Amino acid sequence: MACPFSRALLLRTPRKQHFIEARRLAIGMAMQLFDVQQLGSAGTGSRSASCLRLSWTSWPARHQSSCTASPRRPRAQNSFLPMWLSTKRLPPATVTVRAEFRKSKIQLTVFATELSSQVLKFDAYFQEYVPLSTEEQYRIRQVNIYYYLEDDSMSVIEPVVENSGIPQGKLIKRQRLAKNDQGDHYHWKDLNRGINITIYGRTFRIVDCDKFTQVFLESQGIELNPPEKMALDPYTELRKQPLRKYVTPTDFDQLKQFLTFDKQVLRFYAIWDDTDSMFGECRTYIIHYYLMDDTVEIREVHERNDGRDPFPLLMSRRRVPKVLVESAKNFPRCVLEISDKEVLEWYTAKDFIVGKPLTILGRTFFIYDCDPFTRQYYKENFGISDLPRIDVSKKEPPPVKQESPIPEDKDRRFVFSYFLATDMISIFEPPVRNSGIIGGKYLGRTKVVKPGSSVENPIYYGPSDFFIGAVIEVFGHRFVILDTDDCVLKYMESNAAQYSPEALLSIQNHVRKQEAPAPESDNQQTVEDPGVQELEALIDTIQRQGKDHPCKDDILKMFQIYDKEASGHVDRETFFKICDSFHLPVDDSLVKELIRMCSRGEDKIDYCTFVRAFSN
Repeated sequence: MACPFSRALLLRTPRKQHFIEARRLAIGMAMQLFDVQQLGSAGTGSRSASCLRLSWTSWPARHQSSCTASPRRPRAQNSFLPMWLSTKRLPPATVTVRAEFRKSKIQLTVFATELSSQVLKFDAYFQEYVPLSTEEQYRIRQVNIYYYLEDDSMSVIEPVVENSGIPQGKLIKRQRLAKNDQGDHYHWKDLNRGINITIYGRTFRIVDCDKFTQVFLESQGIELNPPEKMALDPYTELRKQPLRKYVTPTDFDQLKQFLTFDKQVLRFYAIWDDTDSMFGECRTYIIHYYLMDDTVEIREVHERNDGRDPFPLLMSRRRVPKVLVESAKNFPRCVLEISDKEVLEWYTAKDFIVGKPLTILGRTFFIYDCDPFTRQYYKENFGISDLPRIDVSKKEPPPVKQESPIPEDKDRRFVFSYFLATDMISIFEPPVRNSGIIGGKYLGRTKVVKPGSSVENPIYYGPSDFFIGAVIEVFGHRFVILDTDDCVLKYMESNAAQYSPEALLSIQNHVRKQEAPAPESDNQQTVEDPGVQELEALIDTIQRQGKDHPCKDDILKMFQIYDKEASGHVDRETFFKICDSFHLPVDDSLVKELIRMCSRGEDKIDYCTFVRAFSN
């Protein structure tokens, strides 16, 4: 479709030779309306056209009134302008008049050369319904409507918004748009601010236009409505608002605690000592305290061949109650659902302190150490800087060895308890795993008669009979006392009158060995070999039983003769040969135990230590 300002004047001539006159007539018609600048001319009889660039900025005064006349108004007198040109009010642009001769016709074309690049722009929006959404019921979509003056076409383009999730860009491509069902199309006269236009069933609200469009429409005598404010999409504006700040009524905020202490865990090392019960033992655990939600987890520490199923957790991660309400204390724990209503106080990080016991689900754990992060946390938050590791390696009770020819009984150890109030004795055997012997109470409280006493006048064991190295016979079983605890030593010091010199000497030797500084090699051997004390006690026992035996110097000289390298060791065959020559009781149970403890490997025996037992 041609531009409304592009028209052709067709002037028919009866003969071909009238071309020059017809061309002059056309140029004269244009000159009456415009100031003419000739662009070029053709020779006589040529079919090429003569083009003139015209500007209507200086129209003749006699034709200005005709430009605003009605279309039905007759042509002005002595005017060569046709009716369509005399009744049009042209826009302020440059036009071109072209005169051309074709087949006895002179065609005069007047058209706008700059309208092809001039577009009217309107700002508009439309409302779109949004189904199946709880956040928005409708959305506002802002668009730009472009009207092209060149061919009366229009296009609708929506500015692209990044990450909008909506197909945007060109909604309606450039085309002439129908205005109604009668076939009329939208014209630039139909567009104005503050009106609604319907395009393909969608209603657009025009709110404003650009500066060029406003000047153009006002130059054409159109009265523009006042501009309106562009409607905003409520959901988009909601997203632009700052995040809501939650203010809790107290200083405690679970969300803040979660974000601050996420993945921060306090680690404690604890033991559960259950040795007081039958078959009980001391077991090691790791307690994890999660700072993010104040939950506690207890993990078992397994060792190789400990005989236990490898269950990783003793207690799964949970909040642990510290103080329950009165009604919940009597309620069966197996069916009690712990909640804030049943708990007065929960365990917190303040309750887990190194060196203090802690009762969780009926078990008392003793915390003896923690990791470096836990120490730093307690130093920064609670001001506790001193959390030393506590040695929980359980010291074995003073052992008592059983004297028995049975090989399985040589490693059995017992604990003797003498009750001063009733002169009764009880014997306890610590359980040893995988030993094949059930430990526990070996003998209940009872008075034990000394061997050799009669039934009519029984003599019972008294406090003076118990000292290091003493042999106690209980109902046919012989026991050798190898060590005592500190309470026995203090009692013997305060009641030295009722003890024999031999008993006091054994105590003095025992104390002297503990207090005397020994060489580094001897100290290292004492640390590495826990049977040194047992060996010394055994030597003392054999010395008391073998007072009438030959002197140790003769035995030592004989061993040194065979020990040519002076290593202090001889082979087993030579050792027993020398023992037979001196008639040593190698078949005695105590001597057998001494030989076993003096053995170095499979073939060597330390004769220096062995000879010490036969000194007089």
